Amino acid sequence: MAAELTTTSYAILGLLALKPWTTYELAQQMTRALGQFWPRAQSNLYAEPKKLVALGFARASSEKVGKRPRTVYTITPKGRRSLEVWMSTPGAGPVLEFEQLVKVFFAEHGSKDDLLAVIDGARAWSDDRIAGTAHIPREYLQGAGPFPERLPWLILAGRFLAEFTSAVDRWADWATAVVDAWPEDVAAAEPDWATLEKMVAADDDHLRRAAARRRDVAAAESG
Repeated sequence: MAAELTTTSYAILGLLALKPWTTYELAQQMTRALGQFWPRAQSNLYAEPKKLVALGFARASSEKVGKRPRTVYTITPKGRRSLEVWMSTPGAGPVLEFEQLVKVFFAEHGSKDDLLAVIDGARAWSDDRIAGTAHIPREYLQGAGPFPERLPWLILAGRFLAEFTSAVDRWADWATAVVDAWPEDVAAAEPDWATLEKMVAADDDHLRRAAARRRDVAAAESG
């Protein structure tokens, strides 16, 4: 039965493990808490709790707020067990979806100004992302963030997102400086060999560290 669940299913189970929610509240929480790294259409989020109920991972109850009825979803023991099993698996790594980078990849089909505008758009994305989320860590520092007992691992996720956003910003500054020095005809630009050499050196260093980690794991398992 667990095979019928998706990552979105488990994300909603994780939210239900915190407290009961309505579908509207779940959609808000998915946008606020997970929207930066697991964006999903609102229509899917409204259908998912019903699926969890049908599979026995959640239950639905009706209540009234004033005269208006609403449905509240609560995780079941079966849902908690399924969530624990899912957590014990490694999961999949990140998948990058970055339209502006696709345009950079095919830069020869546009002008230098086109390319600079695309790069500037990436920088603007970074600025907008920080502007939209900077209040979250500040709220926790001020003691106002929701579910403060979860803060140790929320910081782990938040640090990754902050570094990713900063990486886009740093890349945009570097790329702008590089392209500014190019001729107007992008096709006549010269490669940045120094950066390519740094990329190779960084890859080699990463591969050496990965090999060392594998050796350490093998030694620990054999010892």
